[in-house]
Amino acid sequence: MNTMRMNPIQVRWRALLASPYFTSLVTVALLAVLLAAGGASYPGFLSLQVLFNLLIDNAFLLVIAVGISFVILSGGIDLSVGSVLALSTMVAAWLLQVWHLPPLLVIAVVLLLGAGFGAAMGALIHYFKLQPFIVTLAGMFLARGLCYLISVSSITITDPLFVAMSQTQLAVPGGFVSPGVLIALLTLALAIYMGHYTPFGRALYAVGGNEQSALMMGLAVGRSKVLVYAFSGGCAALGGVLFSFYMLSGYGLHAQGAELDAIAAVVIGGTLLSGGYGYVAGALSGVLVLGTIQTLIAFDGTLSSWWTKIVIGGLLFVFCVVQRLMGRAAA
Repeated sequence: MNTMRMNPIQVRWRALLASPYFTSLVTVALLAVLLAAGGASYPGFLSLQVLFNLLIDNAFLLVIAVGISFVILSGGIDLSVGSVLALSTMVAAWLLQVWHLPPLLVIAVVLLLGAGFGAAMGALIHYFKLQPFIVTLAGMFLARGLCYLISVSSITITDPLFVAMSQTQLAVPGGFVSPGVLIALLTLALAIYMGHYTPFGRALYAVGGNEQSALMMGLAVGRSKVLVYAFSGGCAALGGVLFSFYMLSGYGLHAQGAELDAIAAVVIGGTLLSGGYGYVAGALSGVLVLGTIQTLIAFDGTLSSWWTKIVIGGLLFVFCVVQRLMGRAAA
């Protein structure tokens, strides 16, 4: 569209939609509105400990959302992260309770298995030219099925380190957080650095923006894709470790639908599903929005938990429309 034919208001609105900060600002504004609504409706909603609980309850989701952010920025998708998380809890519980391996060794093994699983999917996607949706869907079924080869029932974790991590409360001004929160925030900080201040991050955005152009620029597209899915698998495994701390068990039914919650958090956080656009930090604001919606429904006490899914679905529709408007404004 010729900007010479638009009035000043249309020009400013078009420039705002084309801004790379627009969706991030919308998400932060939405979070502020939700918190304000909760504070006005329910006494104590805005207490610092309630806000810290958002992070405590969703630390694992933040970690897997960080991994999926990288995949989506590269123009792909990863549907396996929820199943890899569940498999990680099962492997950790099995190695701890049956094989009695040291907990730090168990955590290292779980993280390596998750990264290797993701790297294998990335290699299949790139070298065999397969669709990420199909490959990661197969990975989702495979990982979930492997859980039941280990055990069809829950395995309780009694390891002292895991129990200590579950029960430890780290004092912060206004309340406390769990060690899992610090691990999740450190993972986010590392991902922000990798995504925005390293050659790998620049290659990530280039591949997501236009893979053919990235190849013509001489970028290692294949290596970048494999590393992206390895990072996502590693984050899913780390999320499984945090979930094991939280639940003190391994179970094949853990984190059902977590992959969709993580994708929703990333999209709400401002990352375009088409790839090449967004900020890794948006995963945090997206996860906080989802957690705030859950907390509002819990404080109400009269609504079914399914209202969380209904509200999240509505938000996704809205953000998809916003992304479409942004695409038109940038054209």
